[in-house]
Amino acid sequence: MALAVSPVQDDIEAPYSGLATFQEKDAARFFGREQLVRDIEAKLRSRRFLGVFGASGAGKSSVLRAGLLPRLEHALVFTPGGEPVEELAVQLAAMLDRPVGSLREELMADARALYRTVRRPGEEDPELVIVVDQFEELFTHCQDEAERTRFLDLLVTAAEAPSSRCRVLIGVRADFYVHCARHARLVEALREAQITVGPMSAAELRSAIVQPALRVGCAVEGSLLATLIAEADGDVGALPLLSHVLLETWKRRRGTTLTIAGYQVAGGITGALARTADAVYGNFDDEQRRTVRPLLARLTTAGVGSLDVKRRVPVTELDLTPVGRFVVDQLIEARLLTRDRDTLELTHEALIQGWPRLRDWLADDREGLRIHRRIIDAARIWDSLERDPGALYRGASLEAGREWAGRPGSAVNALEREFLEASEAAAGRELAMAQKHALRARQLTAVLCVLLLFAATAIILVLRAEAATSEQRNNALSEVAAGKAAGLRAVDPALAAQLSVAAFRFAPSDEAKNALLNSVPVPTGGRLTGHRGHVNAVALSPDSRLGATASHDGTVMLWDTARRPRATVLATLDGHNDSVNHVAFSPDSRLLATAGWDGAARLWAVGDPRRVVQVTVLRTHRDDVNFAGFSADGTLLVTTSTDGTAKLWNVTRPEAPIELTTLAAGHGGVVSAAFTNDQRLLATANWDGTTALWDVTDPRRPGPPKFLYGHRGPVVWVAFGPNGRLLASGSQDRTARLWDVGSPLAVRERAVLTGHDGTVRSVAFSSDGTVATASEDQTVRLWRVDGAVPATFAVLRGHSAPVVAATFSRDGRLLMTGSDDDSALLWSIPAVPIERISPDEAAALVCERGASDLTPDAWNRFFSGVPYQPPCDHR
Repeated sequence: MALAVSPVQDDIEAPYSGLATFQEKDAARFFGREQLVRDIEAKLRSRRFLGVFGASGAGKSSVLRAGLLPRLEHALVFTPGGEPVEELAVQLAAMLDRPVGSLREELMADARALYRTVRRPGEEDPELVIVVDQFEELFTHCQDEAERTRFLDLLVTAAEAPSSRCRVLIGVRADFYVHCARHARLVEALREAQITVGPMSAAELRSAIVQPALRVGCAVEGSLLATLIAEADGDVGALPLLSHVLLETWKRRRGTTLTIAGYQVAGGITGALARTADAVYGNFDDEQRRTVRPLLARLTTAGVGSLDVKRRVPVTELDLTPVGRFVVDQLIEARLLTRDRDTLELTHEALIQGWPRLRDWLADDREGLRIHRRIIDAARIWDSLERDPGALYRGASLEAGREWAGRPGSAVNALEREFLEASEAAAGRELAMAQKHALRARQLTAVLCVLLLFAATAIILVLRAEAATSEQRNNALSEVAAGKAAGLRAVDPALAAQLSVAAFRFAPSDEAKNALLNSVPVPTGGRLTGHRGHVNAVALSPDSRLGATASHDGTVMLWDTARRPRATVLATLDGHNDSVNHVAFSPDSRLLATAGWDGAARLWAVGDPRRVVQVTVLRTHRDDVNFAGFSADGTLLVTTSTDGTAKLWNVTRPEAPIELTTLAAGHGGVVSAAFTNDQRLLATANWDGTTALWDVTDPRRPGPPKFLYGHRGPVVWVAFGPNGRLLASGSQDRTARLWDVGSPLAVRERAVLTGHDGTVRSVAFSSDGTVATASEDQTVRLWRVDGAVPATFAVLRGHSAPVVAATFSRDGRLLMTGSDDDSALLWSIPAVPIERISPDEAAALVCERGASDLTPDAWNRFFSGVPYQPPCDHR
């Protein structure tokens, strides 16, 4: 029988810091990084500018603050925040007893100002070491490119100027190295001046675990020590989780001993943080819970090509109600938030990745997070400029901000609300003014026509005024339409495409052209709805006339995808009694394979899609069946399962399939699989983060697997290119990887596709080699991969939840996507490269392949008072 382990209540100071960063005052209990600190100190003696790089959770800040700072005689440490030059001025002003305002003006005016300010007269005086911790905030928080550049110039100049008495050390998250590489002076300063913070060795982990406990007279049970070292060894980002679980285990110690029982009750190294956060959240009532999500979203900055980062926020920005203040106090008490002076922030970024609830909240609306961040910055600038009307939102920015602020759960503070309201009012005044000018011009024209006999020259002037006014009116309407299209593109891409055409018809402005070009690929066939749960998978028949969607609701729907302007349902298949996770057509379009979490794969005869018949049920897997797919000639079927196996079947006679072999590599659940077109190779995507290649030339006797390593999370999808030489894999690590498998004995990684802000749930190749990646960040990216460096050439937005499936038609002209928003979309892919399409060609494509024209009612909703002009009257 398991014994309950309750938290210990006493006055002994905790020897572990939990999620909090070690500070200089914590040096006495900071263990395990002594050699790294010595290496940094030695490197700093030989280099005047030094970069310390490490992954999130590697302990960079703790090394710098608790390890290095106590060894320095004269140091200044700070984080740059959103206004790095201002923050530098604040720190220097406190050290030198000078006014902040004048010091900031000096720093912004001259790149040598920092060098002159900190230069000390005597050689005997200790040099100043400027430590800029969390240097990545320069790229995530600072929106002013000029201030960012000036800050970099100040640091580099101060360190490298002749007779400098200053050294500079920056602590940078490793995934922001590429951001640093965009600044030539910074690249040069960091040349041979870098130290990487890697994972702790087993001996270092032992010291970090045991020594703090010994300082307060406690011990660590041997089995617990062995477990902690085994779980953290080699994991560079595990330190915050390790520190947190040690703190929670210490609270549940037995006497003076930290035990494995206390560790297990705390939730273990991977679950303790989530358990703590869930416990705090679970104690809140409904009103308090509604406060938590927007609060934490405001304290986070969505990464672009990198992981999300925490954001330090002035408390005044939060507009806290009494309920909000209570929530903040509880989160601070649980050490999930940290308050410093007048700011609030997440205690550590590990909370973002380690608490599934928060991670899901952030993944739900990543574009909304970015829109809100832009509103925050724009409102702050507007307020700082004494609310200058010139700083208000207009056009696309206003439309996107207004649409986001109108969503349920969107939380804007008083300043942001006033900013958006002022922007709307200004936009309304400008539109009214344009219409007023148009009215006046028409009145003037009428008067001048009466005077036609007396002043022929006046007519010319009037016509010119009318033309100018008409142009002004059309430009205003074009800007409005383009702005509305931009705001709607992520919600209703078909409607956004029609509005983009309308903007282009009003006036071919740059905004209208950009809106129109951003509408390609064009949504076609309408939104496919009808499922009562997430759409898990999509499929297109080889002739593109049929589509299939598989859903969490346990059904599969067959669609007439050739019908325009809207696809229609032909049949609903309900043989599964649990979630249907995959669906695939046979090469001759006569069979449909489905895979379900009821432990079965099923074959259906769909030759007549209105009279579908279940042919057989394959039920030999011992757990959920995740995937079912055909070989290129239709004779083989592969199924994969959470039971850790893939099975090959001969389906030449679909009513009596023959199980040929079971592929079991012992690497956890198998999520998906793919054949090469010549059927010689099979790839499987494995939950342990590997991809396996199998020689199935003889499907009854497959060769041993070759494993491909590189992903840092479970691999959830694989797909071969049309010639079989290129393999793509998608993973929970937010990347897709391309592998050259032309020679199975010498497989090499060719490229890593980055840019998504969520799990890459699906990858697909078109017939011309284009790659589509579908992600939980609610987007689909299209990639050219035939060059030396793969590049995104289109980002498709239209789903309101994670996009989990993508597939091309055989000719590559149609793309089908499925999403957790319970719907699927069809996208028309132009025959010519998207990058070369002209605005006129884009308009023609929207009108030819897109949904039906705007109705008069829809027109009036967007262009009240403007005569109805169907955008695609020219088709």
